Amino acid sequence: MYVARNKDTRRMAQGQMNLDSWMADVRRQVDLLLERFFEAKAKEAEALSPRAIDLVTEVKHLTMRGGKRLRPIVTAAAFRAAHGPGPVGATFEVGASLELLQTYLLIHDDWMDEDVERRGGPAVHYAFQQKHDHAHLGASLGILAGDLASTFSWELFLDGQFPEGCRHDANVLFVKIQKEVFAGQQLDLMADEDVERMHDLKTGSYTTRGPAELGGLLANADEKAMRALHDWSTPLGVAFQLRDDLLSTFGSAQETGKPGDDLRHGKHNAVIGAFRKRAPDDAALAVVDAVWGRPHASDEAVAAATVVLAEAKADVEARLSILADDAMTALTSGPFDDEAKQMLEEVTRRLTDRGS
Repeated sequence: MYVARNKDTRRMAQGQMNLDSWMADVRRQVDLLLERFFEAKAKEAEALSPRAIDLVTEVKHLTMRGGKRLRPIVTAAAFRAAHGPGPVGATFEVGASLELLQTYLLIHDDWMDEDVERRGGPAVHYAFQQKHDHAHLGASLGILAGDLASTFSWELFLDGQFPEGCRHDANVLFVKIQKEVFAGQQLDLMADEDVERMHDLKTGSYTTRGPAELGGLLANADEKAMRALHDWSTPLGVAFQLRDDLLSTFGSAQETGKPGDDLRHGKHNAVIGAFRKRAPDDAALAVVDAVWGRPHASDEAVAAATVVLAEAKADVEARLSILADDAMTALTSGPFDDEAKQMLEEVTRRLTDRGS
């Protein structure tokens, strides 16, 4: 497994505290920007139609209800690495646009998966279904809310403070990010066996690689810096999602709020992929199949399945460690100062060894 390169634990602890403060400030500034944005959008909606405010309200509620603002943080960290010391405020519009992109994707994903809860509240389509007591109308309004979130994402992205000469590349990249997400979502829906490719497209594209490369463009980074950011963020995105697969399969209710969720939903995640590669015997298959794709499987049945999946868990953890190492190694080739490298290393740790 990768280890901290800074041998001075006191210095490392200080760096972690500094990063905590820095990350908290990025979150705070992005949240303030989003609050102001939604205030303006609510006024615009009221001018269009009294009903239009409902769509804006649901988009706002989901966006502001939780979320760690990882994408703005990755964007700002990449900008800091490529630009050098100084403020990162130039990244906030783009970071906020990525949060709205995620809102759009979550709304549609919940509808496709028929999930009724997201971030401790009702999924958007389900909120509309409950409000209007009509399943199809609720789903239709949910899809519209997702479409509106996508439009909001583009609106903020077009306000991004890209240097002269970088705007076209940024637009092309933002389109590419979304194409990759859609391709990854298709692989997920079709239970494609290439789980890492699916994770790279569906999650890595807009969680790590896209934000890192956008941060580089905001800093007008040279080719060497852009390559280092790409090589760092690509394995990081897959590792991030492998950790999520582990948590959604084995995590406690305190960690995830949804233990065994991927099993009950029949998700072909990395754990299931590793399990099937091991060619399990009929008895083991029967235990897992008793819960996989069965939304109402008992907690006892899920617990029994997680015991059977223990060896697959070890396989996924080993692969995650390799990918985290790859991300760390990529930083050595980047033309970044020591402080920036330490920041990106710590971001790597936070995204690959997290509690939820």
